Amino acid sequence: MATQKMLKFVTLDRATPEKRGAEARKEDFGEIYRQYAAEQAEAQASRCSQCGVPYCQSHCPLHNNIPDWLRLTAENRLEEAYRVSQATNTFPEICGRICPQDRLCEGNCVIEQSGHGTVTIGAVEKYITDTAFEEGWVDPIAPYKERPESVGIIGAGPGGLAAADVLRRQGVQVTVYDRYDRAGGLLTYGIPGFKLEKDIVLRRNKQFEEGGVTFKLNCSVGEDISFAEIRAAHDAVIIATGVYKTRDLQGPGSGADGIVRAIDYLTASNRKSFGDAVPEFDSGELNAKGRKVVVIGGGDTAMDCVRTAIRQGAESVKCLYRRDRANMPGSQREVANAEEEGVEFVWLTAPKGFAGDPVNGVMVQKMRLGQPDATGRQVPEVIEGADYVEEADLVIKALGFEPEDLPALWNEPELEVTRWGTVKANFRTHETPMEGVYAVGDIVRGASLVVWAIRDGREAAEAILEKLNAAGASVAAE
Repeated sequence: MATQKMLKFVTLDRATPEKRGAEARKEDFGEIYRQYAAEQAEAQASRCSQCGVPYCQSHCPLHNNIPDWLRLTAENRLEEAYRVSQATNTFPEICGRICPQDRLCEGNCVIEQSGHGTVTIGAVEKYITDTAFEEGWVDPIAPYKERPESVGIIGAGPGGLAAADVLRRQGVQVTVYDRYDRAGGLLTYGIPGFKLEKDIVLRRNKQFEEGGVTFKLNCSVGEDISFAEIRAAHDAVIIATGVYKTRDLQGPGSGADGIVRAIDYLTASNRKSFGDAVPEFDSGELNAKGRKVVVIGGGDTAMDCVRTAIRQGAESVKCLYRRDRANMPGSQREVANAEEEGVEFVWLTAPKGFAGDPVNGVMVQKMRLGQPDATGRQVPEVIEGADYVEEADLVIKALGFEPEDLPALWNEPELEVTRWGTVKANFRTHETPMEGVYAVGDIVRGASLVVWAIRDGREAAEAILEKLNAAGASVAAE
C-alpha cells in the first residue's frame, strides 16, 4: 500500500515552492520562498523512489531518515513524519531553510542522477516542522526526571543549542554562556531574514528557556567570567564558540574607512530588523543605501552580503570572486537568487589594493585558472597588465572566518589547538585533551555548515551522558 503512494517521479515533475518575484522581495527582508500547500508537499514527497541505498541520507551529516519522512508525508501521516524528522535533527525547520541541499541530500538524490529532477527534500523538511509548530505537535523540553549533574556550554549557536537540547531532555542541568544579547549565534545575527526569518529562531530559543535551559547572555568568557570558573561550576563543559575572526585583506589602502567586515555588516542589519539601536547603521557606516557596494568573496556569507545590500537600497552591488562560477563555494541557488535581484558577479577577479580614504575604488587584477593544486581545484593566476579600478564607496570583506586565539583570550594555555587555531577534540566523542572539556562545531572544524555543528553538538551531548551514566553506575555499585 505504501509503495503505491511513492515512485511518482516518472509521472510528476519536480516543483519547488513558489518564489516571490525579485522586484517585490527586494523591498523587504521576508523569506523569498512561500510554504507548500499540503497537497503540494504530499505530491512532491511522493516522487521519492524509496531506493535501497538512500544516498540522500548517507550524504546528510545528521543521517536524517529522509526516505521515511518523505513516505509518511506522501501518506498524509504528517505528525509521524515530524517525529521521525525530529528524532535526528534538533532544528529541521532551520536546516530546511538554510542547508545547501544542492551539495548534500538533494545533490545526491538517486532520481536526480537519472535525470528526473531531485526530490525537494529541504522544502518538505521545512513544511513538516512548520506544520508541527502550528498544530501543537512540538513537544516541550520536559525531562522525565531531573538529574543533579550540570553542563556549561560556551556559545549559543546551533552546536551549543543542539547539545543543550539533548542534555536537557535527559534532565541534566544546562547553562549556556554567550557574548551576545540573544541566543542563536549566526542563526540570529549572521544569516539574513530573507533566508531565515528571526521568529523561527526566537521560537526555538523560547522552547529552550521554557524547558529549563539557563542562558547567561552578554557574557564574554575571559572578561565577565573566566573559563576556570565555568569549569569549576559544572561537571562538563562544551566549547561551541564558532569562528568569528575575519580573514583580512592585504594590499595598499586596506585600512581605509569604508572597508568593513561581513560579520559586522550583517549583524548591524539583523539588529536593525529587531528594532535595536544601531549607531553604525544610522551613521551610514554599515548601511549600503545609495552606495556603490563591492563584496569580496565567493561563499554563502558573500551571498548574504550582496543580497542584503540590494535590500538596503544600494546604488549598485558587485561581487568579486577570484575563480569562475563553476568553482564558487557558495550555493548556486543563492547565486541565481542574487542575480535575479540585480547583483553583478565579476568572475576571475581579485583585489590588489584600494583607492581613497574613505575608499572610492578597488584596484582589481584579472585572473585565469591555471593548473590544479593538491585538492584538485584550479589555482587562480594573475593576468599581467589587465588591472583596472572598480568604483566603490563601501567594500565588504567576506573572505571567510578563522578561530580566535582562545588559549590567550581565556588565559588557558593548556587548551590545545591545532596549527590552524582550532580546538583539538576527539572526532567521535568531541572531548578535548582537557578532562571534562568538549568542543564542537566551527571552533573544531573551521568555518563549516550549521548542520555539521548540530551533529557535533548532539554527539558531544551523548558522549557526556554516557560518561555521566557510567560515573553514576560506579557510585551506585560502591
